[in-house]
Amino acid sequence: MPVLQTLPNEIAERTPARMAPLAKLPVFWSLAGQRVIVAGGSDACAWKAELLAACGATVEIYAEQLGEACTTLVEQGSTHPKGALIHRPAAWHEDAFARAAIAVADCDDETEARLFFEAAQRAGVPVNVIDKPAFCQFQFGSIVNRSPVVVSISTDGAAPILAQAIRRRIETLLPASLKSWAALAQSLREEIALRLKPGAERRAFWEHFVDRAFATAPTEACVRDLLVDMERPAPTRPVGRVTLVGAGPGDAEYLTLKAVRALQAADVILFDDLVSDEVLELARREAKRLLVGKRGGRTSCRQEDINEMMLTFAKAGKNVARLKSGDPMIFGRAGEEIAYLKQHNIPVEVIPGITAASAMASRLGVSLTHRDHAQAVQFVTGHSRHGDLPEAIDWQALAERKKTTVFYMGGRTAGAIQNKLVEAGLHAKTPVVIVSSVANADERRWSGNLEDLATAMADMGFDRPVLIGVGDVFAACRLKTEDNLPAAIGA
Repeated sequence: MPVLQTLPNEIAERTPARMAPLAKLPVFWSLAGQRVIVAGGSDACAWKAELLAACGATVEIYAEQLGEACTTLVEQGSTHPKGALIHRPAAWHEDAFARAAIAVADCDDETEARLFFEAAQRAGVPVNVIDKPAFCQFQFGSIVNRSPVVVSISTDGAAPILAQAIRRRIETLLPASLKSWAALAQSLREEIALRLKPGAERRAFWEHFVDRAFATAPTEACVRDLLVDMERPAPTRPVGRVTLVGAGPGDAEYLTLKAVRALQAADVILFDDLVSDEVLELARREAKRLLVGKRGGRTSCRQEDINEMMLTFAKAGKNVARLKSGDPMIFGRAGEEIAYLKQHNIPVEVIPGITAASAMASRLGVSLTHRDHAQAVQFVTGHSRHGDLPEAIDWQALAERKKTTVFYMGGRTAGAIQNKLVEAGLHAKTPVVIVSSVANADERRWSGNLEDLATAMADMGFDRPVLIGVGDVFAACRLKTEDNLPAAIGA
């Protein structure tokens, strides 16, 4: 029997309260079939009236005249899918509050606001006077609508612009399809309660359901298939899955929305050494995070070990995110991992990321293609598995002047790259750039001519990943002589 260990009193007493103080109680209130009144015909009233009608309320707008937005809203009110909108062409009065669930007003001055507020209080009706916090018993939050999933954000009136910014962030994280998934869950809840035992079995179903809700478009068939899978004996249930996720060059803002959703749905994250902490912070807190870094010139995790970890976790039913710097399909060994997983019948998906060369071009303000200078772009690996230049590179093709070439992982072979290109006929004065730690805080840049590449690379050092760009398009980003130093960028 396990022994229950208690904490010393002085530690137990420091245990925080379960709920910190709240500025307001967040409540989701059903207004279906309820009568609400809105006093005023302004655009602000139109927005509140539309919101209330969307909740299924019958909205009576008291105003002698309606503004354009309210007029349009009332004209379309008869076709509203849930509630109704009715114009009462008169000022509000005491009798209007009878049997009302909510009262909202847009008042020109404090006196009118106070009269409306006190009348609503006498009638026992919750009241909100727009933009006058002193006369509000409740507030409207900033809303993310995936109904029946509804998210509301409040700053207690302190910073409405902050609430709007938070809403925009949440909007990007919640796929539009979540609305359909939630409705589907609602329709299947009773059936699932009958077919699956409460506890671990039912919880496992909903966890798998949620994973799919953030990854795919909903169909009733796929949910029913999931239900059938959960009813199978444990040894015969389907395995988990692996998603190869492009983390971009470092800055978390370069991530795609789909990549963020994949991180937040993952049980296990196997991440590269170059993936930033900023990116990992976007992952689900409960996810297991394992560094499987592979860096040139350093002791690295073997590819075979990474493959085995992905397989082991997936066979255990886990949702695995293989988080790769840049784009998984560009020098990311994705082909080897996909082949290995498919060989073992593990479902695998790829979410592309912004590759380092694209980020470099953006940071330099240079287009990798140009009608006058480059009609093609070439991405080339700067080292083989043995650490030197790959033998199969066609240097004659790389030396064509009307192409832009970007070498990945070419820091230690920069001298050989310079010699090979010159030998293949590329002019020694061809513009070249070196960028290390692209889109990270310690990013460094150098620009010059091909003939100076090896010397510049030696000056910059080999401790950070670098890109070498070669081609006429880089003539536009020549730095001043004093800037051609291996100093972190700051301007």
